[in-house]
Amino acid sequence: MCGIGGIIDRSTAGAATVRSRCERMATAMVHRGPDDFGSYYDVDQGVGLVHRRLSIIDLSEAGHQPMATADGRYTIVFNGEIYNYGKLREDLQGQGEVFVGHSDTEVLLRWYQREGIACLDRIEGMYAFAVWDHVSKSLTIARGPFGIKPLYYWEQGDSFAFASEVRALLEADLGPRELSAAGALGYFMHGSLQEPDTLIQGVRMLPAGSWLEWKGGEVRVRNDWAPKFPSERIFDRERAVRITSEALEESVERHFVSDVPVGIFLSGGLDSTALLALAKRLGKREIHTFCISFDESDYNEGDVAARTAAHFGAVHHEWRLKSGEAKALLAEFKDSIDQPSVDGFNTFCVSRFASRCGLKVVLSGLGGDEVFGSYPSFSLVPRMQSWHRRLGMPLVRGLFGSACRFAPAYTSLARFGRFLETDGSGLEAYQAVRSIYSEEDAAELVKRYGGEVSSDESSGALEFDGISELGCADQVSYFELTRYMLNQLLRDSDVMSMAHGLELRVPFVDRQLFHTLATIAPEIRISPNKDLLVEAVPEIPDWVRNQPKRGFSFPFAQWIGESWKSDFEEIRRGLPDGSTKWYHVWAVFVFEEFLARNNVSVPSTRV
Repeated sequence: MCGIGGIIDRSTAGAATVRSRCERMATAMVHRGPDDFGSYYDVDQGVGLVHRRLSIIDLSEAGHQPMATADGRYTIVFNGEIYNYGKLREDLQGQGEVFVGHSDTEVLLRWYQREGIACLDRIEGMYAFAVWDHVSKSLTIARGPFGIKPLYYWEQGDSFAFASEVRALLEADLGPRELSAAGALGYFMHGSLQEPDTLIQGVRMLPAGSWLEWKGGEVRVRNDWAPKFPSERIFDRERAVRITSEALEESVERHFVSDVPVGIFLSGGLDSTALLALAKRLGKREIHTFCISFDESDYNEGDVAARTAAHFGAVHHEWRLKSGEAKALLAEFKDSIDQPSVDGFNTFCVSRFASRCGLKVVLSGLGGDEVFGSYPSFSLVPRMQSWHRRLGMPLVRGLFGSACRFAPAYTSLARFGRFLETDGSGLEAYQAVRSIYSEEDAAELVKRYGGEVSSDESSGALEFDGISELGCADQVSYFELTRYMLNQLLRDSDVMSMAHGLELRVPFVDRQLFHTLATIAPEIRISPNKDLLVEAVPEIPDWVRNQPKRGFSFPFAQWIGESWKSDFEEIRRGLPDGSTKWYHVWAVFVFEEFLARNNVSVPSTRV
């Protein structure tokens, strides 16, 4: 797990400053890789690559990056982990390859040398990387399936730059740091940036499962992977349980590949408990688990987590976090923000705790809700669509929708009213459930920061090829995977864990595991209580199975409304009417922090 960046600037003035600009990018990412720093420069071509290293596999100098092939043609900077690198290494050795070290980076580079970008079909893991081809004078950057590792880029004419974080990319002096109105609209609507948008005009995120080639000032982007559900499904429950159990074991085993100890974030929920149970099933020893508990009983899962850790013989670490202590961490948290969202503080805190306990790698249960279907959206979306059909004609739906608008803003009834005024698609229903601000209120907020969104501008919406052919349950699963998980959970998990030099791995977000689970009929795979997961991992104790779902969340509503109230009063006064939820306040808070800390210009001041 690392931080990568690079610049191509073929102008005379730009080429002369590539080295200093790249070094500033690397400095901005020191938290992502405190163990080592490396750089590569091709002065004649105006090319620079930098790498910050967090040493996980092959801790020796043989894992140093940037790494080049023996003939000097290809130079790579790599962020992530290739979990099947051992098998890929054996395959190459069988073909006569001799390796210098034992890193997964060297394995990836050798396969790239042989097959080019097609080598990605062989790789299982999480990754973002860049390869400079000294012969063809081209740069290729790639981002893995599900987009676990981020990668941002900017291009204009003969200039191109990329980095693991937006704030590092801005150190490349790309030009004016101007607010993207389209990016801001998507942010306020959803509580996170919707890729490929960012908050900076001209800066984009490389979409998940995509690769980009820059050559001679020309850029082409291609998407090679997206989650898909096959038409042929498994309806035999016994078989479904068996293959799910086997696939989970294989994924957890892959995610334990490391030359340093691996811990687990443990809550009172099913997903993290399943990871611990599977780890013990696989014979992993002296597993360290980490939990944050609270005085607020509605959010406290500390007692359940401690009991579970003791049951499985784990070495448990618990941090009882109080309101005042959490508030004192806000300044450090704000320093860690890259792209803002209404999430992230929880991962920031537990990552800080694990890092201070000496861990460099942890597993998280993130992703279980999306594939096993325990979010409220899995029941709300089909119910909303059913009512949309029942109400029939647009005029009737419009009348009902207008009536619902008299309900307090952002209540379930108000959200349902807005949905009735749409075409009734699964996406519209999902957005009504998941939205932070309505499109109207989001546009009002963008205007307050000087932005104007034209009717033809995107708010970050993805293209859903073939989505209409899926059943409702699969549609919701797809939306959760490619929107909420991709744009918020994974991005925050990466940034906030790397803020503490901690590698966070997500065994439920695994290409092979998903391919297996996608073959199972949604009637079996999806249920509010995650029945398939519980049957596949029967070691999960009863006291965890019988716990109500809460998720890993903090008592923000109480803190912002009580002990933190004075610190957020000014923001609260400036919100659109009816924006009373804690996440409305938090969304504006972290947005303004991003603008201020990155010197982002807006046409006018906030009113």
